[in-house]
Formats: sequence, structure tokens, C-alpha cells
Amino acid sequence: MKAEASVTPNARPFYRRYSAAELKEALRRMYLIRRFEEGAEEAYMRGLIHGTMHLSIGQEASAVGATMGLRRSDYITSTHRGHGHCIGKGADPKLMFAEFFGKEEGYCRGRGGSMHIADVATGNLGANGIVGGGLPIAVGAALAIRKQRRDDAVMCFFGDGATNEGAFHEALNMASVWKLPVVFVCENNKYGMSVSTERSMAVKNVADRAAAYAMPGVTLDGNSIADVEEAIATAVGRARAGDGPTLVECKTYRTRGHSRSDRNRYRTKEEIEEWKARDPIPRFESELLSHGLVSEADVAAIREAAEAEIAAGIEFARNGTDPDPAEVTRDVYSPEASR
Repeated sequence: MKAEASVTPNARPFYRRYSAAELKEALRRMYLIRRFEEGAEEAYMRGLIHGTMHLSIGQEASAVGATMGLRRSDYITSTHRGHGHCIGKGADPKLMFAEFFGKEEGYCRGRGGSMHIADVATGNLGANGIVGGGLPIAVGAALAIRKQRRDDAVMCFFGDGATNEGAFHEALNMASVWKLPVVFVCENNKYGMSVSTERSMAVKNVADRAAAYAMPGVTLDGNSIADVEEAIATAVGRARAGDGPTLVECKTYRTRGHSRSDRNRYRTKEEIEEWKARDPIPRFESELLSHGLVSEADVAAIREAAEAEIAAGIEFARNGTDPDPAEVTRDVYSPEASR
């Protein structure tokens, strides 16, 4: 059981459920995600990283709030915009950077890059470059948990664009029919690439679609870590108890473009600035300070530590081992199959 933080009895459950140290760790991870992505962006602009990347700057509350109550034995499936999910589930930023830089020290030995980081040891079954690709994988993992008679859960992250894919409907239907322990987390950042949800969805909220599959559907402020964690805690509790899946919709926003090639011509500068004013990190800081759970010095130390860890991670990756071209097919086939 988690120790209760020293807050007033009428504080919301999120602040009573976690200790001050655990809440500071949540803030640290949010800062780590932000600085990781800013560092990756800077490395890309300096020509140190090639290809493209999809940044989740502005969505940190969703990633950390959703994962902070998970066990190591729980699973997650992620998306092409999944760096925050990786760090939220416990990934090491320096190994993530090594993957970005195409080094052997990376999580996937430099073969996966930004969109395909996986860390099975911490329960991260992998990010996915296919929109909606993680949905059926999450259902399969949940079925495995059921067959093994474990009380673990699977958290499936996806964006609003994935909810118009057939895999979304098939996955939710199967998970509900079999009452599988899955929490479907939609990070609705308003745009599937450049198409607004107002133009692409017949319903107002993604969570409205839960009714078609006889599961609870919750829509919440995805920039409030407390809102996210409280809804997720209820959903994970249902999953562990054998009551089946839940669809949680986190309404949030990416302040960067869809990818590095996005010129943001489909949205206004005013809209972007409006959402920047709702930045989840200073919002969480302010709440922690108001509850007396951190001091200004604590916050400054957390920021500095995140800066230092990211700088060290980039340096680690730059000095990593380049793959041997002769081994380009090394991990394509299993050793047994290549005999």
C-alpha cells in the first residue's frame, strides 16, 4: 500500500493516495518526458538524428497519470507518439536516445528508432508506427493474462485518429465479449495528422463509443494528472477484478506538429497559444505547492536533475556502438529458423 501524503482530509483522492515522494516522482517523470522530447528535437535539428519523430509535448499528464499506478508486471502498448508512455512505464532515457541514434545500446539495438521502442522487461510491449496497431496486440496480451490466471492489466494507448480504424472497434468488441483486463486510453489531441476530430467523428466524444460495446466510457481533462490518474485507477481496478475493459478519453493537445515535417497550417497560432497556457507541468507544480507537498527548491532541483539526465543520455547515445552492416539481418529471423 502507498503511504498517504500529508494533505488535508478533503483533498481529492489522487493527493491522498500517493506519498509526497511518489508525487515528486510523477513530476520528475513529466519533466523528463518534456526534456527528452526537446532534446530529441534539438538533436534532429543538429543533424544527429535522422528520419522523423512525433512529439507529445503538452501531453505529459496523460502519459504519467495513466502509468503511475501500474505494476511492473502490467503491460502497455503504445503509439508512434509514445516516448512519454515509455518513460512513464520506467524506460531509461539514455537507452531510448541510443535507439534514436541507431546504436547497439538502444532498446531494440538501434533497429526500431523513435516509433518502435519496446522494453519487455518493464512491461512495454512496444510502440507502433501503424495507427491503431497496438489495439489488437493489447487484447491478445489481456487474453494471455486471463489464461495465466493473473490479476495484471493491459493499458492500450492510442490517438483519436485510431478510433476510426476497424481495429479499434474489433478490439473493443472482443475485449468486452470476453471481459478482458484492458484499459483503452485514447489521447485525443484534437487532430489525426491535420484532420480535426470535429470533421472526422460523428460523435462529440470518443468515449461515447464505449456504449456500443457495453463498457464504461469516461471523458476527462487530459492535462490534469489528477483527473487522469483517478479515472485510470477505477478502470484498472475493474480490470483486475475481472469486470472487463474501460474506455478512457484524455482530452489533451500536442503543441508541436504531427511530425517534424508538419507546418501547422491547419490550426491557428492563437489555438496553440491557448493550449500552451494549459500546460500540464506548471499546473501540477502549482497544485503540489498549494498542498505543501513540494517547495520551490524541490521543483528547481527536479528540473535541474531532468536537464542533467537528458544531457548525459544524449552524450551516452552519441558515444554508442554503431551496428555492423554485416549483421543487418541478424534479428530478422530467430537463431533456430536460420539454421
